[in-house]
Amino acid sequence: MITVQSKSEEIFQKACEYLPGGISRNTVFRDPNPDYVESASGCYITDIDGVRRIDFANNMASLIHGHAHPAIVETVINQLKRGTAYTMATQIEAEYAELLCNRVDSFERIRFMNSGTEAVMAMIKLSRAFTGKPKIAKTEGAYHGTYDFAEVSQTANPDNWGNVDLPESVPVVKGTPKSVLDEVVIFPYNDIERTLSILNRYKNEIACVIIDPIPHRVGLVKGNPEFIEAIYKWTRENNSLLVFDEVVTFRVGYGGAQEMYSVKPDLTALGKIIGGGFPVGALAGRADIMELMNPRFGKPAFPHSGTFSANPITMTAGYTAMKLFDKEAVSNLNELTSKAIEQIHESIKIADVPVSITGAGSMFRIHLKPNPPKTYREAFQPKEEQQVIKNILDYLYNEEKLLLINTCSCMFSTAITQTEVDILSEAFLRAFKKLKEQIIKIQS
Repeated sequence: MITVQSKSEEIFQKACEYLPGGISRNTVFRDPNPDYVESASGCYITDIDGVRRIDFANNMASLIHGHAHPAIVETVINQLKRGTAYTMATQIEAEYAELLCNRVDSFERIRFMNSGTEAVMAMIKLSRAFTGKPKIAKTEGAYHGTYDFAEVSQTANPDNWGNVDLPESVPVVKGTPKSVLDEVVIFPYNDIERTLSILNRYKNEIACVIIDPIPHRVGLVKGNPEFIEAIYKWTRENNSLLVFDEVVTFRVGYGGAQEMYSVKPDLTALGKIIGGGFPVGALAGRADIMELMNPRFGKPAFPHSGTFSANPITMTAGYTAMKLFDKEAVSNLNELTSKAIEQIHESIKIADVPVSITGAGSMFRIHLKPNPPKTYREAFQPKEEQQVIKNILDYLYNEEKLLLINTCSCMFSTAITQTEVDILSEAFLRAFKKLKEQIIKIQS
């Protein structure tokens, strides 16, 4: 019998000769090979072999209006004809800065860059420059990009995470210098007593406490207002900064997830949806802190630049996308997402499986646990659980033609309608029924 290779298989075999693992980002790898995109429009994506899927991943939460939104495409094409990057400033950069600063109370000044990782890196460096302190404090398990300091303990596990009263600083990449680990203080999310005790150990050394208001890797669990307020108060008392990573969570509310709290961060890192489908990052916050990047009066305390920072293509696409993502659009999308969660809860009930859901706004995550986890250690997935999650995702991808994020999470776009929500909840019902025995087994 002759086996005919798919186009994706052929491309992947060739790609492996030139790219490590045949890919440029591990998140798109699938076993035995990734599928390659032919085209995408709205909430549908078609691969090179002609298979059409509903996209609930939206390029890891970055496409708030789905694929190829006509208004974004039109403005980008118009800008493309005028150039893609210059060694000069652009008017759209200033206009977009005004739009975002007027949108969020805590954004007094903003600086654009090229990725969420870069934005977090700049946020950490600016915090050090402002406070004169070396250390940062971050949540155990939280993902803040790939900067050495920011990624510490994002993959901690029971073999190395240590005592919850004083978690270990665990490297992600082999060879990470111990000096990096020594400058990162790790605390458990939403645990006020333990967190304050840990912070107090290093109160004279911490430049900033980094908070993701709804950290995806921790379990997509909301930060309790009391927890956020306690940390804010601690930073006021100890000459430190409270800084937010809203690279993912800015989609949650018109003014980001920080709208949920009575206190505001000193700095906020942004990315993903503010690029309108193009690479982007931004750092926004208090004017007196951001002033340390100002070159107008001599060499600044934090000199910052970047060849493609605030390039006009990204600025044009981002400006258009965020104008479209107005208060009504945010409300409608969040309402639709709540409906999806409600319907999936019904699927869980009908299938009678020990599954729970966490999330906020236009994003949610499925957990193979009877009760929603509240901490990283509760959300942690042993290998057996990871395998069942993979089986569910593979079923949805291959049989139901649905694309989700590999944590079994959905990040909705405004292109999704009730029709796609119904398809998603019904597909989950079939997946839960098909894999019920596996789901129950990992609970025992």
